[in-house]
Amino acid sequence: SSLRTNNHQNKKKLSGRIDRRSGLILTIPLCTEQTSMEELSSTLDYLLGIPSDKCKARGFTVIVDGRKSQWNIVKTVVLMLQNVIPAEVSLVCVVKPDEFWDKKVTHFCFWKEKDRLGFEVILVSANKLTRYIEPCQLTDEFGGSLVYDHIDWVNKRLVFEKFTKESTSLLDELVVINDSEKSSQLDKERPPDCNFLPSLDPETVLQTGHELLSELQQRRFNGAEGGGVAWSPMDDELLAQPQVMKLLDSLREQYTKYQEVCRQRSKRSQLEDIQTKVMQVVNWLEGPGTEQLRTQWGIGDSIRASQALQQKHEEIESQHSEWFAVYVELNQQIAALLSAGDEEDLVELKGFQQQLSDVCYRQASQLESRQNVLQSAHEFHGTAQDLSQQLDGLLGMLCADVAPADGAAIQQTLKHLEEKLKSVEGALVGLREKGQVLMDQMSNQTSWSYGKDVPIDNKDNVDHIQGVMEDMQLRKQRCEDMVDVRRLKMLQMVQLFKCEEDASQAVEWLGELLDALLKTHIRLGDDSQETKVLLEKHKKFVDVAQSTYDYGRQLLQATVVLCQSLRCSTRSSGDTLPRLNRVWKQFTVTTEERVHRLEMACSFHTAAEKVLVQASPDQGDLPVEVEQETYEEVETVGKALLDRLTVPVIFPDGSEQYFGSPGDMASSAEHIRDKMKLVEDRKLTLHEEDEEEEDIEQLQGEEEGNKKKLKALTGMNSEIDYFP
Repeated sequence: SSLRTNNHQNKKKLSGRIDRRSGLILTIPLCTEQTSMEELSSTLDYLLGIPSDKCKARGFTVIVDGRKSQWNIVKTVVLMLQNVIPAEVSLVCVVKPDEFWDKKVTHFCFWKEKDRLGFEVILVSANKLTRYIEPCQLTDEFGGSLVYDHIDWVNKRLVFEKFTKESTSLLDELVVINDSEKSSQLDKERPPDCNFLPSLDPETVLQTGHELLSELQQRRFNGAEGGGVAWSPMDDELLAQPQVMKLLDSLREQYTKYQEVCRQRSKRSQLEDIQTKVMQVVNWLEGPGTEQLRTQWGIGDSIRASQALQQKHEEIESQHSEWFAVYVELNQQIAALLSAGDEEDLVELKGFQQQLSDVCYRQASQLESRQNVLQSAHEFHGTAQDLSQQLDGLLGMLCADVAPADGAAIQQTLKHLEEKLKSVEGALVGLREKGQVLMDQMSNQTSWSYGKDVPIDNKDNVDHIQGVMEDMQLRKQRCEDMVDVRRLKMLQMVQLFKCEEDASQAVEWLGELLDALLKTHIRLGDDSQETKVLLEKHKKFVDVAQSTYDYGRQLLQATVVLCQSLRCSTRSSGDTLPRLNRVWKQFTVTTEERVHRLEMACSFHTAAEKVLVQASPDQGDLPVEVEQETYEEVETVGKALLDRLTVPVIFPDGSEQYFGSPGDMASSAEHIRDKMKLVEDRKLTLHEEDEEEEDIEQLQGEEEGNKKKLKALTGMNSEIDYFP
């Protein structure tokens, strides 16, 4: 407490560094407040008692920091040093403030009093203190580079002194306890003093010592990460290490002996308790415990009866469990004492252990056997009850009328019925297995009476089990027969709904084919070859529709047959069949119109191509004269086709429907008109060429006549020349 209060407030410290003469440095900071000389003297005595004699022989350099104090206080402190540490002080450096004390006040000359004081005193400014002490040995408050944490040093010193005090006291107590136990072992008649315990926890003291030793031994680097100056342990810390190690060694030695003393005490106490408890367990298990089990052998005739028997058995087990818990504890204690290896106790302990184990294992075996029988009986009755309920539910389903809404509902009902039957079969198999297990367990069940195994008569129980299984088998067989009949009827209903559903699907497919025919089958081809390809594709398209229609008719016929078999009215004649016929008639009318248009387009393209190919001189041959009928055919068929494109398809019910959109029809008509115009242009071109050829022939004839006339005239001129 004095160290924490005085040294922490005044920060008088041994920084662990040395002066130029290898002496230790003692710093005494003074403040403006009144300084207690008594506390200062006590603190100095404490600090001077820490270093070793060898260190103190080298002397001290005392730094009295008077920068924040008055001159008379500084003088009092310096004079006090001759009474506290005159022999050890080599030099006293009084750090003066920047504004020096009045010379009248400081007329006292320390250097003249050196002989009386016993040490040299100098007045120095803080920045000139390095003349006497190296900067690396001074802390930062005096302009040095030494890293020193005074709070850390105080805390560490407090831990060291606390450990020293506690470990010394604990050692004394442990020595007394160990010596007392040793004396009691030599004198068998004197009972040991078992109540004497150490006042401190040895484990805690040892842990404190190890932590302190680790702290003293490690080299810490304050501020090393930030580039600070390294700090090493002080001399007092190095001196404290062997003291701590010695105390730890002594403490471990005495604590080991104390642990052995405690073990011996515990073993003696356990042995006495074991001898008493073993006889209590054996006497109860061979007496009241055996009598309780001898009167409980039934299995009950229902799940409620078996539960009552189980509850009774649980009460018996609860009473036994208390004694079995004692047995387990005793067995562990005996095993621990046997492992200790004391020869004088081995024979007796093994005898108790064997007797206790035989009785407990025999009683536990009978309890387990009885518990297994009751558990199997409970499972058997529970399975029988569940099976009976399942059979009742299945019979209720079979007796109820079946009126499903659609095929999916029938499938779900049939699936549910099959699952019920499968569950019943599984439950019956489980009932047989559990019944056989129960009978096997009862056949092996015996009772311990007067040291002998006595068989138990379980004939009534076996007859009850077999009767339950036979009754369940008969009920299950009746339900199976009814399920077969119901399954056949429901499968026929599934087929009926499936046929109706597929017939409706066929109607939808035909409708989709009709819709596709009207909306997408609108091209007439750009030439005769493409038109013929479209005709072939249309025939295949019609074949698919015909197959769909035939498939729908077959399904509706099957529906009629199934309805007659199930004795119910047909479900398709009122709706599906008329819709199928109506869609098919619409499709037939539409496909006939499509075929007619494609055939007209094929005739048109064939005639047009005949005109364009025969009248074209690009083929390498001379143009072939095209008959007038061909031109007329192109014009007639083209106009008829254009008129046909504007006419809608008229269904039997009087409704109308156009192929494609108006834009699609306009595009097809425009293509036909372009081709008709191309043929007309070709016709005009050929007519003009024919007229030109006639003119050319006429001119050629006239030229030929002129040539003949010229030739004749030329002959006449020759004759004239001949007769001059």
